[in-house]
Amino acid sequence: MATEGPEPLPALDPRKTAFVVMDIQPLVFARMPSPPTDLLPSITAMLAAARRTGCTVVIVRVAFSATDFAAIPPTNKAFGRLAERAGGSAEKLGVLESQPATQVLDEVKPLAGEIEVRKTRTGAFSTTDLHEQLKAKGIDTLILAGVSTSGAVLSTVRDATDKDYRIVVMRDGVADPKEEVHNILLDVVFEHSCYVAKSSEIIEKLG
Repeated sequence: MATEGPEPLPALDPRKTAFVVMDIQPLVFARMPSPPTDLLPSITAMLAAARRTGCTVVIVRVAFSATDFAAIPPTNKAFGRLAERAGGSAEKLGVLESQPATQVLDEVKPLAGEIEVRKTRTGAFSTTDLHEQLKAKGIDTLILAGVSTSGAVLSTVRDATDKDYRIVVMRDGVADPKEEVHNILLDVVFEHSCYVAKSSEIIEKLG
């Protein structure tokens, strides 16, 4: 009995599409078993296509002010541990918004006029005004890339689903510390709420 394959990616309207690049920073890459620099050619190709076709480009990074970091409550298991380990000092941990580890890599630095958001939690919509900025531009479709698949990408997929966006996860633009988790998300979990496609297919659909 034939099984139904993944739903084909529809044509994408660049005027209503945003390419969202998340957490391409030394701080995040350092948490991977090896730096996922193999993602960069696909992400930069997608970035060039997004700019050429007129998509909105969004660059997201995680970074803290001293006040942000001091305000993390111990009830937050993920971020509370970081704060406790550093004695409440963002500078000691290297996560201050001005420190080198929190800056995005040169390959994905935003151009003038592109959207930049700084978050202090996992998803691109959390602790930011990204949704409001996208709605003001008439964006209804998101192409997602970044690190990690089970962190920023998963959280953003969930938030974007609840905000009624069409979502495309770039298969060759995401990575995770655990390959098994990465594969389950791409091949099983995400299919219920978004499309998963390689950059070449996405670029073709943008025209």
